[in-house]
Amino acid sequence: MNRFHEFSIKHELLTRSLIIIVSSIIGSIGLNMFLIPANVFSAGVNGVAQLVSGFLDMKFNLSIDTGVLIFLFNIPIFLIGWLKLGAKATIYSFFSVLTFSLFAMIIPVQVIVQDVLLNTIIGGLLIGIGSAYCLKYGFTTGGFDLLSVIISKVTGKSVGSMMFLMNLLVIAGAGFLYDWTQAIYTIISIYVLSTVVDKIHTSGHKLTVFIVTSKEDELLEAFKKSIVRGVTVLPGRGGYTGKNRSVFMIVINRYELYDIEKLLRQVDEKAFVNILPTEVVLGEFWTPEQQKAMLSLAKGQME
Repeated sequence: MNRFHEFSIKHELLTRSLIIIVSSIIGSIGLNMFLIPANVFSAGVNGVAQLVSGFLDMKFNLSIDTGVLIFLFNIPIFLIGWLKLGAKATIYSFFSVLTFSLFAMIIPVQVIVQDVLLNTIIGGLLIGIGSAYCLKYGFTTGGFDLLSVIISKVTGKSVGSMMFLMNLLVIAGAGFLYDWTQAIYTIISIYVLSTVVDKIHTSGHKLTVFIVTSKEDELLEAFKKSIVRGVTVLPGRGGYTGKNRSVFMIVINRYELYDIEKLLRQVDEKAFVNILPTEVVLGEFWTPEQQKAMLSLAKGQME
């Protein structure tokens, strides 16, 4: 069991490291080869860094690499993330931003496509893909992504929608610093990015998860330790095999889906899982603060 647990940790570390590197390369290409050459701005801190870099160059003839500004602007946001999301997610997010900043400095800014609209769509698409896969694996690319996840966990609203609302600042800056045509292109870019994030990363709404398992006790114990949600256990029987099974029903925020998948890989890889979108939950659905309190209580009882 210890060997399996050690292998699982190494596998997760390798997977997340590869996701960070690949996502950073994809996002940096979208930024340096599509958005920056077209004077179209990205979402979040990346867009703010573009605005500040452009402003300093225009007003003071001072050239500062966008990648450097991205890293500097993320430092205070990481402090908030450390407090709200915990050390694990924040550490991965820190390395994600560091890697993205490095690739943004390494990959040259050059024109590939002349058409501004194509640059806008492709740039937003690539950065959206990079951000979404980081979110899908349980961490963010920092900046407004991190703030959006914090707000999403508290309010239950879509991560993509939160990002879009927070990016109004970038849109306004693009209009005032350059012209409102660039602001309109920036809106298109951010819309594409936000749409891609919500399509790939399922964290906007609630889900009902049905799990058919033959390992009721082990799985229930694992849920109590790591997934702070109410679980209903129903009796079940295989229609063809006739074997008795347990059916778990649990309602989660989509942000927690990665944790469920990880837990099932560790406890019962053969479990049958059905995931359904949930429109409305009547009754008690714990907030992150309530989850932390319940987890602390459970740990105290086990001790």
